[in-house]
Amino acid sequence: MSKATRSSLLALSLIAILAGCSKKDGGTAETKSAEAPPAATAAQPADPHPVPSVQPGTDVDLSGIAKADGGKTVAELYAEKDQLAGQKVAVRGKVVKTNAGIMDKNWIHVRDGSGAEGTNDLTVTTSGELPKVGDTVLVTGALTLNKDFGMGYQYPVIIEDAAVTVE
Repeated sequence: MSKATRSSLLALSLIAILAGCSKKDGGTAETKSAEAPPAATAAQPADPHPVPSVQPGTDVDLSGIAKADGGKTVAELYAEKDQLAGQKVAVRGKVVKTNAGIMDKNWIHVRDGSGAEGTNDLTVTTSGELPKVGDTVLVTGALTLNKDFGMGYQYPVIIEDAAVTVE
């Protein structure tokens, strides 16, 4: 195995551990709390790739978030994803999770209170400054569908290389 391949695998492993991803198989996502997850049973194994809710110990109030002018809600991005694929979109929400410097990008999870589990969390990458959990942000960038980072990690909806403005 080449050094570049080994480095890529290491970076993908870090994404898996730190970024909080959804499984490629499309399994249901559960909101995880700061408590330890219940033990897996033979009938239902524990989900090794939980969709993030919020960083442990942090409550982020999602009330009162106004839709961006000419923009979409997180739920609308999921509902209209096929029509919006590759187009520049804008969404306003609050940061519920961050990870800095993974694959030379900052990773942000944004929610606006719309959508149900599985359609309420938008993953965003940016090379700009990393906002803090709880910050209200305006995100603009092209919507990408079914982004596969390998090792079973796939995002059905993601905005990569976004412009993120803290409001």
